[in-house]
Amino acid sequence: MNNIVAPRQQFDIDIEDLEYLSHDGKPLIARLYKPRGKGPFPAVVFAHGGAWVDGDRASSEAIHLPVARGGVVIMSIEFRVPPQASYPASFADLNYAIRWFKHHAARFNSRPELVGTMGTSSGAQMAVLAAMRPRDPRYTAIALAEDPAMDATVPYVVALWPVICPLGRYLDRKSKPAHQDRANAIPNQEKYWITEAAMAEGSPMLALERGDPLLLPKILYLQNPADDLHPRHLMERFVDNFRKAGGDLRLELFHGENYDVIRRQPEHPQSIEIIGKIVDFIREQIPVA
Repeated sequence: MNNIVAPRQQFDIDIEDLEYLSHDGKPLIARLYKPRGKGPFPAVVFAHGGAWVDGDRASSEAIHLPVARGGVVIMSIEFRVPPQASYPASFADLNYAIRWFKHHAARFNSRPELVGTMGTSSGAQMAVLAAMRPRDPRYTAIALAEDPAMDATVPYVVALWPVICPLGRYLDRKSKPAHQDRANAIPNQEKYWITEAAMAEGSPMLALERGDPLLLPKILYLQNPADDLHPRHLMERFVDNFRKAGGDLRLELFHGENYDVIRRQPEHPQSIEIIGKIVDFIREQIPVA
């Protein structure tokens, strides 16, 4: 197998919006960020954050652009959110998107085995759980008619400050005064998950602790440890249990005033360093002959 591209090489990119799926006549749009070059390039299917109810394909463009320029194809998807649908609808959309992209990988100058997942906050939780449960029948419910045999397995995940335990975060926010519920986490989680039982069932952290049948993709986990919207004790609990289960997880902590500095201050030296670590991690997962 040929080398993919030279490390940290910068590429011009093309951006394209396309419909990858529709429900009841309502299209779901993905935004493709495609490096120009020989390739083939590694690729990620990206799930946006927004407490499972907000956000869109462009919410994290400050991340998409520099990662794509580093030589990574990004397919940033929109998916069903309340009131259109609650859990597990968005996981079915994400699972389909992964299979769809893998089937069309050559069209985007990639290959199926080079495709991973990536996301921020609630989208990072989706990216992790989708990779750990690629064959869950609820998630695979939407058939890919053009390639029924294609599955949604991926070798790696980039998780930026994931809500790694929806139930744990929900209970943490409920324990604080109402005015401290930053980003309306409580009502948003209730809209999407409906019940605490669903939050527990959809928790990557608790799935590990229950001994659920799971795959263990390689994970790059990035977080500001002072971020109270993504509690540190839940991060540490997941990281510890993932590693005890035999998983390969790289934890990268960054400090500062903003938990999402790479979106708010993309030109900040810390943001540039984080982007470099993301690109390097993704490239490290690509087999080189």
